Amino acid sequence: MTQDELKALVGQAALKYVVPGELVGVGTGSTVNKFIDALASIKDRIRGAVSSSEASTARLRAAGIEVFDASEVEELSVYIDGADEIDGQGYMIKGGGAALTREKIVAAQSRRFVCIADESKQVPVLGRFPVPVEVIPMAAGRIIRQFAALGGTARLRLRGDAPLVTDNGQHILDVSGLSVTDPLAFESQVNQWPGVVCVGVFAHQKANVCLLGTSQGVRTIDWS
Repeated sequence: MTQDELKALVGQAALKYVVPGELVGVGTGSTVNKFIDALASIKDRIRGAVSSSEASTARLRAAGIEVFDASEVEELSVYIDGADEIDGQGYMIKGGGAALTREKIVAAQSRRFVCIADESKQVPVLGRFPVPVEVIPMAAGRIIRQFAALGGTARLRLRGDAPLVTDNGQHILDVSGLSVTDPLAFESQVNQWPGVVCVGVFAHQKANVCLLGTSQGVRTIDWS
């Protein structure tokens, strides 16, 4: 199977975790786009969705699914999103699509996080994929130096010749050269640095379930 076909496979498989009559938390990215396409087939069975990005909101609405603001919702039964990397404990690196802060907000208000990914995203230790960090622009230089002290190389993410601007109006640093052997401690440490909005290590909001697309079909890994 192609990677695109694997993404469609796990997007369809995720429908079994959607609770009829409730809102579903929806993430961002190419794999999630496949899930949104699948979700459209059962849109009459759900109340609607809470989205983690402007891009996903537009796709959901185009599919005829009502989108609610996260601030209007107390709790979600499930959040379904992809990952740039996921390890054997359900810890993830996310933020390749620049929506990490909103993704973490929606994940935090959900009882269950279902990660949908193809098998290329499974790693023994996080860090091969550069860690995205959303930052307030005035702090970027100092945060780059703080990562250098940890052995990492942080680069400002660009869109064309200008810094990429997130849905929150901030910038993204992508940090390479790190081996994140203790994701919980790393997330806590970086989140305390002044100017960091959100770090793209999802350890405190880890996956409860991973639906992994493989050449043999969908493999379910359950940590809940």
